[in-house]
Amino acid sequence: MEISHLQAFIHIAESGSFSAAANDLHLTQPAISKRIANLEQQFDVRLFDRAGRTVKLTEPGRLLLPKAREILSTLELSKQLIENLGDKVRGNLNLAVTHHIGLHRLPKILKHFRNTYNDVALQLEFMDSSEACELVENGTAEMAIITLPAKPSGNLISTQLWHDRMVFAGALNHPAANENNGSLETLTQHDAILPDRGTLTRKLIDRYLDRHDCQAKVTMETNYLETLRMMSKIGIGWTVLPEIMIDESEMQIFDFVDSDISRKLGIVRNRNRSLSNAARAMCEALVNATETTH
Repeated sequence: MEISHLQAFIHIAESGSFSAAANDLHLTQPAISKRIANLEQQFDVRLFDRAGRTVKLTEPGRLLLPKAREILSTLELSKQLIENLGDKVRGNLNLAVTHHIGLHRLPKILKHFRNTYNDVALQLEFMDSSEACELVENGTAEMAIITLPAKPSGNLISTQLWHDRMVFAGALNHPAANENNGSLETLTQHDAILPDRGTLTRKLIDRYLDRHDCQAKVTMETNYLETLRMMSKIGIGWTVLPEIMIDESEMQIFDFVDSDISRKLGIVRNRNRSLSNAARAMCEALVNATETTH
């Protein structure tokens, strides 16, 4: 059994697509199909059901998936242990990162890290915080830089780096500013555009509104905070954003009594996995960078 065959199998299972997996692995679709055919021949079973563009795991495929992940994780850990015998910082570093942190917190840190450790191959995947936690927990990502969960899984360790204050904001000409002294109750009578329900950020917002017996009239949801800012700035609705994103020449902030909504941003890693030299160097770079800004 070849490792490359298992890699192809996992990518197809996770993406639900041969073509997407081929793109991820920089292969042609016939090449990745051949790898799966060889794997199916070795096990003498069918691993995927193919119906048009839809690809689903068969029962043997579902049984193989966690074992395939375990094999690749063990191989990666073995490689990491050998590399860690020396002091050299090198190898692959897989990071799961939220879009907001990647855009607003990491650029200078990543540039410095890349210039300092040019033997490290950085691989960043942008995703929601909850999805990033899953990748760290199953070993796909070595660490994540995300909005920290209030109650992380027992297998995860979190380290706070930033305190991210959130504010209510809207267009400069938003009518709520002049209605009833711009109260929260007045604001929530107008349309809102907010992060997707179920995300960590949306839960913080909903808890705040619940405490004040208010409910948002949500007309649009998206996890892309840059999109929320743009749509709110042109008057589509009020929103809640990290204060760091607000330019008060373009948007207004609604200040309410006890309007303290904040997120904790930082590092999440798996307590059952020792960090590679590259990951330890990244943690040190992040901590050093945040300490100098406080």
